[in-house]
Amino acid sequence: MRARRVKGRPVGSTLPASLYADTARPAVPTPPLAGETRAQTVLIGGGFTALSAALHLAEAGHAVAVLETHEPGWGASGRNGGQVNPGLKTLPSEVERHFGPERGARLAEAAWTAPDLVFDLIARHGIDCAALRGGTVRAATADSQIRALRQLAEECTARGGDVAWLNEAETAARTGTAHYRAALLDRRGGQVNPLGLARGMAEAAMAHGAAIHGGSRALSVRRDGGRWRVGTRHGAVLADRVVFATNGYADRLWNRLRRTVVPVTSAIIASAPLPPEARARILASREVLYELGEITTYYRIDDAGRLLIGGRSTLGERDGPDAFPFLRRQALALWPFLRDVRWTHGWNGHVAVTMDHYPHWHEPLPGIIACLGYNGRGVAMATVLGREVARRALGAGTEDLLLPPGPIRSIPFHDAWPLGVTAKVLQGRVVDALARRVFFF
Repeated sequence: MRARRVKGRPVGSTLPASLYADTARPAVPTPPLAGETRAQTVLIGGGFTALSAALHLAEAGHAVAVLETHEPGWGASGRNGGQVNPGLKTLPSEVERHFGPERGARLAEAAWTAPDLVFDLIARHGIDCAALRGGTVRAATADSQIRALRQLAEECTARGGDVAWLNEAETAARTGTAHYRAALLDRRGGQVNPLGLARGMAEAAMAHGAAIHGGSRALSVRRDGGRWRVGTRHGAVLADRVVFATNGYADRLWNRLRRTVVPVTSAIIASAPLPPEARARILASREVLYELGEITTYYRIDDAGRLLIGGRSTLGERDGPDAFPFLRRQALALWPFLRDVRWTHGWNGHVAVTMDHYPHWHEPLPGIIACLGYNGRGVAMATVLGREVARRALGAGTEDLLLPPGPIRSIPFHDAWPLGVTAKVLQGRVVDALARRVFFF
């Protein structure tokens, strides 16, 4: 008997309320782990890192299991802005300086072409996730940002990237607002329904033999007869290798790892489908956009013509169209003609931020890997680094990985991060408002 659905969600689903929960393709059954099983690799977490790793490993005939506390895509992977953005926070040249000319060049190339892997997986596995590759727009909100944006454009062009510079008038024509000084269009980017992508990746991995268990929180990890034993409430997996892929939802199972990232809350609101005349004015070619500045704002128009706009929010999980009034005010500041638009959804969740703005890779013990910290670039970068996890499990040496294994360094005063993040968000909004002389908070 098929489960009855309410707004796209099975009855009893633990999935947080969101537009994606109401519109994404149905979830595949991922029953809780029961009893003891064996695998070559067990992945803790059910987001893009784990799902990409599981899919690539299963395709190679590797025995792999995934343990997820809730269901695949429950965390940031199923709640984010749906932007498949190329690149890292830093310039390609800075990546090369930081990691060295050879490894840095490989990492920069992989990061800026990361959407290729996402859209290739979607095409190869027929994943229904409202995918469209209309490009990513990086928009300058102040004159002070233009120099660095110009440098990024030059570096991307020199490295063969399909990018274009947009002047102030061209940017206004694309975005429907005179809010921006200039922008960089990177045609490698795109958009998806991220929960649909996560569910599709889970289904594809399972079709190739991966075992994915929802409702199976990892409660313990210990050595057992030369293997690792990962225990859950009702079972255990014995494996040669354990991968922690928990990102912004890392818990106290490995407390030192949890303290290496700051979980920053990001919120999104979604409108009802916009009138045709409004759709024609805002990102008519279905680009996605994120603003430069202290506090990132991002938005896109989805396949049904809805506006999704997001940004950093205060702490605490909330949902509903009235939960984030600052985003509604911001939308009206950008597009006053949306005054009568109806907002239907609002939700938030955690993204993991690192102090150096790079993802982190750790291998503290033989057979233990941790990969986390995507700094808001998780759709593309987590998918790429999930593939790296698979390569490592299949025998690649650490010297061949995109990221070198690094030490686990806890962030000082980590327990004070809620106050620090809240203060940083408020300070950033003030700085951005002063730079562009627009106040909406």
